Amino acid sequence: MRVLVVDDEPAARAKLRRLLAAHADVAVVEEAADAPAALGLAGHFDLAILDIEMPGSSGLQLAEALRLRGLRCLIFSTAHTEHALQAFELGALDYLHKPYLPERLATALKRVREQLALPALQPSLAAPPGEWWVEHREQRLRIRLSEVQWVSAADNYLALHLPPQQYLERGTLAAALERPAWAGLFLRVHRSHAVNPQHVMQCQPLPSGEAVLTMRCGQELRVSRAHRSLLQQLAPAR
Repeated sequence: MRVLVVDDEPAARAKLRRLLAAHADVAVVEEAADAPAALGLAGHFDLAILDIEMPGSSGLQLAEALRLRGLRCLIFSTAHTEHALQAFELGALDYLHKPYLPERLATALKRVREQLALPALQPSLAAPPGEWWVEHREQRLRIRLSEVQWVSAADNYLALHLPPQQYLERGTLAAALERPAWAGLFLRVHRSHAVNPQHVMQCQPLPSGEAVLTMRCGQELRVSRAHRSLLQQLAPAR
């Protein structure tokens, strides 16, 4: 396992390096003190452990850049808790509090190993453009992404909704929306779900600044105030 540790505190980086050395499958540990230094490092990393509060670009901003480079596993570290929700929305597998505890790091690395153990889809098994593989009742099925009305997230699972069916898969909403195959198909309107605008039948603004979407199947979904600017992109389908 190749690990990237990014933290502006040398002592924090040194402690993480010592703790990581206790895990036999951690082959490489690279360090950086800030986002530019991290992005300047060559090579592929299986895992990045990022401090959130750093001078210049934050760990949250760095995470987005690393995701675009194909990083599969992400852990945030911080002495504070107020960024936890945003961290998990970016697809973090875990959130470590300082000072680091060996047992908490071990738990986080177990999640990383589970994620890395998931088989990568071989090119020969890749779905045709516009389609996606899902698991259903121990069978592998291919669905049309255009028929997915919305995608919801809970914990580290996604639900793809094609009423009356829904299909579960491991992952986070933030990471899923970055998939090239999903590009431009879904709009995130809430921290817990993204919709396919082609299946939005009605959009009703609320006095609170939120809105309610009625999907083709009749399901109602909330648009949060943080995503209200997207309402003009949600003209009801005909």
